[in-house]
Amino acid sequence: MSAGIELGSAAGGVPALMDLTELLATRLLVQGNSGSGKSHLLRRLLEQSAGLVQQVVIDPEGDFVTLGDAYGHVVVDAEASEAELQRIAARVRQHRVSVVLSLESLDAEDQMRAAASFLGGLFDADREFWYPALVVVDEAQLFAPAAAGEVSDEARRLSLGAMTNLMCRGRKRGLAGIIATQRLAKLAKNVAAEASNFLMGRTFLDIDMARAADLLGMDRRQAETFRDLERGHFVALGPAVSKRPLPIRIGPVQTSSRSGSPKLVPLPEPVPDARELIFTRGENEPVDFVPRPSPRPRASAPTDVLVQLANYRPAARPEIPEEPAMPPEEREAAMAAILAEILADSDAASCTTATLYQDFTVRCRIRRVGGALPSLPEFKRRLAVARAGVGPDVSSMPGWEEAEALAAGLPEDLAGLFLLVARAALEGAPCPTDRELAAAYGTSSAGRARRMLSYLEERGAIVLRRDLRGAPIIAIPALGAETRPGEPELGAGLKMRR
Repeated sequence: MSAGIELGSAAGGVPALMDLTELLATRLLVQGNSGSGKSHLLRRLLEQSAGLVQQVVIDPEGDFVTLGDAYGHVVVDAEASEAELQRIAARVRQHRVSVVLSLESLDAEDQMRAAASFLGGLFDADREFWYPALVVVDEAQLFAPAAAGEVSDEARRLSLGAMTNLMCRGRKRGLAGIIATQRLAKLAKNVAAEASNFLMGRTFLDIDMARAADLLGMDRRQAETFRDLERGHFVALGPAVSKRPLPIRIGPVQTSSRSGSPKLVPLPEPVPDARELIFTRGENEPVDFVPRPSPRPRASAPTDVLVQLANYRPAARPEIPEEPAMPPEEREAAMAAILAEILADSDAASCTTATLYQDFTVRCRIRRVGGALPSLPEFKRRLAVARAGVGPDVSSMPGWEEAEALAAGLPEDLAGLFLLVARAALEGAPCPTDRELAAAYGTSSAGRARRMLSYLEERGAIVLRRDLRGAPIIAIPALGAETRPGEPELGAGLKMRR
């Protein structure tokens, strides 16, 4: 099914269309200063696609709750507990209901925690409910900040992790992230970089104009044009809109924000008793002003924290019987199976080691793998071995312990690549293909993997050569072994000896 929605008009009054099917696969980033028309653009997009796809709106200011009256969106009150928000999000995916998560009643830290819980519930839904859905996040710099702010590190980590999952891994789960921000410089780069479609509005700061121009493939002189854009005018680029930068004017909307833009109104006529009006309590005014309670206690002063720690006494808790320890062989098999599942995901090649490690620890807790989990350095070693496809039959092979010792002396990111070559050499197997080399290095770029082979040769770890047919062969002098010739076209970018 293919569907095009009309965002507005381009030059000459030609309709500016967005391919909704393509948008679901490639994500969207909207940028513009306050007052540039970002919320108007998001509202237009939501209204035009309301009957075509499920919609989830993360709304920090309560601007989009009016969609409920016209299009049937359910407004979710974010003051619910984090666990309840996760359960609501799971039911949202199950029943394919369009919702608006209103965060206006919360402070900044609680907004981040609530958004993280809700996005986590959407992301962790069962596979049978992975229906396509637009996930619109307004003021995304609040939930994926580029730098630490006044909120706690824990809240920032949770929110940033949820936003990263949405933009990096949400596509496989049917979640198409649409994020809007006032400033690109305030938005985490790993979140912004995952978008393939861009709508850039008015901005004034040089750093934001330069980043916007860079994303759109424009030169520095053209970047100055972002200062002159009128409200509601954007420059679009991406596979869902246009293959070349396209200035468009966003069309009208049917609904409006509850607040709206402030407008000038005449001041009342001066009154002689103005002082008495503001210093005298009114008839219906409460005697004592009760400040609004904070939903989360603020951080105490360092001295108060020390006193609390000194006086703390843990409350007696009922003893909970520990689960029986998993046998070592079963534990190792479980961790190996989890690591294999992670690497089987096509997105694993584009994820950092830290992200894979976090996914590994979460899956281990879900499977109840007891005992101390591997540290990050140990996980990196296991990851390198797994990427090399090493099983019990290989680990018992003569010379393998020496190969692992050689890999330990190499940079961590090259260990998997070296072990793959060492395995082929010790087994007398053909030289690995470009795709196998790239997978062992943790990338999708065969050229990058070949450059790493050249680096290993410079370090004296391997020797690259070709036979008379031009087929590549990789030798490992320290092991006294070499691979059999591979395909002649393999390693076309490598300089090999004959």
